[in-house]
Amino acid sequence: MRIASRRIVIALCAGAALAALAALASGCGSSESSAETLTLYSAQHQQMTNALAKAFERTSAAKVRVRFGEDEGLANQIVQEGSASPADVLLSENTPPLELLAGKGLLAQVNSPTLAQVPARYDSPNGRWVGVAARETVLIYDPKLISKRQLPASILDLAKREWKGKLAIAPSEPDFVPIVSAIDKLDGRAATERWLEGFASNAARYDDNEGIVAAVEGGQVAAGVINHYYWYEQAKEIGAANVRSKLYYFGHKDPGALVNVSGAGALKSSGNPALAQRFLAFLVSKEGQSAMTHSGDWEYPLVAGVAPPPGLRPFATLQAPDLGPADLGNGSAPLALMQQAGLL
Repeated sequence: MRIASRRIVIALCAGAALAALAALASGCGSSESSAETLTLYSAQHQQMTNALAKAFERTSAAKVRVRFGEDEGLANQIVQEGSASPADVLLSENTPPLELLAGKGLLAQVNSPTLAQVPARYDSPNGRWVGVAARETVLIYDPKLISKRQLPASILDLAKREWKGKLAIAPSEPDFVPIVSAIDKLDGRAATERWLEGFASNAARYDDNEGIVAAVEGGQVAAGVINHYYWYEQAKEIGAANVRSKLYYFGHKDPGALVNVSGAGALKSSGNPALAQRFLAFLVSKEGQSAMTHSGDWEYPLVAGVAPPPGLRPFATLQAPDLGPADLGNGSAPLALMQQAGLL
């Protein structure tokens, strides 16, 4: 039997059985008894998630219990848990897991005022989740090993022989899946297969984007594909003046300029659907978006009027391809292509 998310404090208020029963129902007036608890499954970075959770707790008097994991792992866990899932909300790093859950009918409709806070192109195409943050795909490179004239015009060029031994890749990173989807959508299946095969042949493999940044920064490899905010985290950690690597933005609506969206959806099985919807609304409020941009995570806010972290390129100048969440799908096709190319 599923335990309700409301936390009940039982106080024995007079010692009598009748009084104890009354205390069970009322909580004896304790402020703790009225506190609600939201269970959040998060694939986002801990500093961002914790900042959002604490800010919501301050404004709502509710408690947030967080379970961290990777996009695909958390989505699969929710599918397995079904209606017995303890999760109220999933905060993803990318949209494919949310689309997967929406396709299986596991996400509730997001309240219209919440969806209206974010441009429609960054929300679920059927209103099952709301966009929360964004970041762009970029090329990190070592200017001592790659000159400006050698920088590729397109991410597709990284499959050419001239890049063999110069690249780093983290194929198991959830961030890599939308890139494959973007190439498949914009350039077709055959081009995607050729690109994956060439990239697999050219690149050394790392566990994550942080590993790529460290490898390029240390001069171990010339370049790698990452999301922009990993470079900014490195610059903050060691000081911008000490950073060896640089970022190259593909632009021109190239698939290498893809803007990835992090989103959040409420589960239909939530034990407290009203609280789940309040949390979604908070994520895209100015207060919630400001908490995110001040968390040290270097992602772009999606709500108008909220400034991005200082130092980022203006969001409007990124020249991303015209692709939305519906175009990127649920991630099953790119994962199959990556397995075919031997990247997984």
